[in-house]
Parts: sequence; C-alpha cells; structure tokens
Amino acid sequence: MRRKFWLLAAVCLLVCLLAGCGSKEQTVTPDFVLTYADNQPADYPTTQGAERFAALVKERTGGKVVIQVKSGGEYGTEQEVWQQLSIGGIDFARLSLSVLAADLPKLNVLQLPCLYEDAAHMWRVLDGPIGEEFLRVFAERDMVGLSWYDAGARSFYSDKSLRSLEDLQGMTIRVQDANVVIDMVKLLGGDPVTLAYSDVYAAFETDKIDAAENNWPAYLAMEHYKVARYYLVDEHSRVPEIQLASGKTWAKLPDEYRSVLRECARESARYERELWTQQEAAARKTVLAAGCREIQLSDEEKECFRELVQPLYEKYAGPYLELVKKIQQG
Repeated sequence: MRRKFWLLAAVCLLVCLLAGCGSKEQTVTPDFVLTYADNQPADYPTTQGAERFAALVKERTGGKVVIQVKSGGEYGTEQEVWQQLSIGGIDFARLSLSVLAADLPKLNVLQLPCLYEDAAHMWRVLDGPIGEEFLRVFAERDMVGLSWYDAGARSFYSDKSLRSLEDLQGMTIRVQDANVVIDMVKLLGGDPVTLAYSDVYAAFETDKIDAAENNWPAYLAMEHYKVARYYLVDEHSRVPEIQLASGKTWAKLPDEYRSVLRECARESARYERELWTQQEAAARKTVLAAGCREIQLSDEEKECFRELVQPLYEKYAGPYLELVKKIQQG
C-alpha cells in the first residue's frame, strides 16, 4: 500500500514538473521586438509575405525575436518609411524601388522598360549573382537587402479601343512619378501625367486621362476595369520590390539571429511570389469575365517597343550598360 502511495506521488510530481515546463515555454520573453512596415492592405501578397516572415522568425528563434507587421501604410508613406529605416525608427520594410532610386541610382537599372523577356527571366537574374549584387547596394544607405518580392508586370489600359502601341499616341496617360516612366510614355507619343493612385478612377470618369498603366491585381482592386475596359498586355515593366532591414537594427543583432532572418526572408519571398502568381491569374479571370478586352502584342511589336526605349538605357543607366547586357543575357 505504501509502495503504491509513493508511486502515485512520484507520478503527480512528474506531471507537475512537466506542466511547469510547458508553462515556461509559453511565456518566453523576447530578446527583440521589432517593427515591419508595408503600405499595402493586410490581404495583399506582399503583406502576407511579411506575416509569413514574422511567423518563421518567431518559430525558428523560439520566440526570442518577434516582428510586428503593420500594413496599410500605418507607419506612413514609403518615402517616410525609407527615412525611418535609415535612423532605426522602423526595423524592417517592404518598399518599391521607384522610391529609392533617387538615393541609389544603380536601382534605375531594375526599372528600365523591356529589360526582361518574361517573369522566369527576371527571377533567374534576381535569384543569382546579379540579384546579390543589387542587394549589397543598400549598404550604401546603411540598409540590409534581404530578399526580392514580386510586383508583377505593368501594362497599359484605356477607356478607348486599343489594338497596338500606336493607339497610345496623343493619349493622356497616368503614370507613376518616376522619370524613366514619364520619358517612356513620351517616346510612345503619349502625354504623361502624374496623379495619385487613388485619383485614377475619377480621372477616367471625368476624361482627365485616356489611359493608365499597372498590373492585373491593381487593375481589379482599384476597379479601373469598370472605367477602362481595354487592357493592352505589353508588360513593359517588371520591377521587383525589396525587403529591407535597417542597418541600425542589424548592428544590434547577434550573428545567429541575422542568419535566421536572412533564411526566413528568402523563404517568405518564395511564398509571396506564389501568392502573387495566384492573385494575378484570379484578377485577370475576374476582369475578363466582367467584359474587359485583353489585347496581346505581337512579338514584332514587342521588339519595336524594345528598340524604341533604348535611349532610356543610356540616359538612366549609362554607367551600368555592361550590367544591363548581363541581365538581358541572363
């Protein structure tokens, strides 16, 4: 009887110890609680990629590094986030290259129109030595480039019938506030105007613009397909987006955490690219079902487009033309 009593007592003690261990694991105190900024909505592929990054980091550091993702521009515009990254006010961010090229001119190379044959070509380049070379560029502004995110291919769309690039001549076309894009539209014979992204729908309704350019998901999300039903699939621009760490934050992290962060960033990028591909296909299917017209450029027209924009290569990437050649051969 006494032996059974001590056996039961030992079992109870073991259960209590195990429960205590489990409780301790659930209340890990982080070594670092870090911030991450994305200006896109919570359900957008880049933001979902950021959430995957944060989850992977927490899992692989046993809760010792926690990253809090804020979406929808909660930390300000991309330009404001870029400035905060430089002083360590924000720890991580996903940013558009168009915002950064003024400070890092080499990034103009990745914004050149007609740079790649297709998406597969771009990822061969960015996932190889050239992509690593561009990631190192951010050290010039005390940043750490972690991975490349997908942002799709941009094409022109209009409320007027489009059959070819020639139809863009004389049109007023809304573009991003990026000199290389403005000059590209001028070469096509269009009249470029820069408007806030949120004002494009109204500008079509009031005939302030005749055309705009963006990717399939944006065309759907902003409901531009309702006021501009002709989508010309020229895919003139494929510009990736960058996942960055502040150099100030990076300097505080031990090597073991830096390795984990790099690994998780690349995994999150692969996840984001998969999401982007799915969303792009779904957006295209939705707008075509709603009655939009998709116009494909012929191979001959695409080649003419490449020749037309060659002056931009010299103007915006003059010191890097050998690098441009390597990319095109990639």
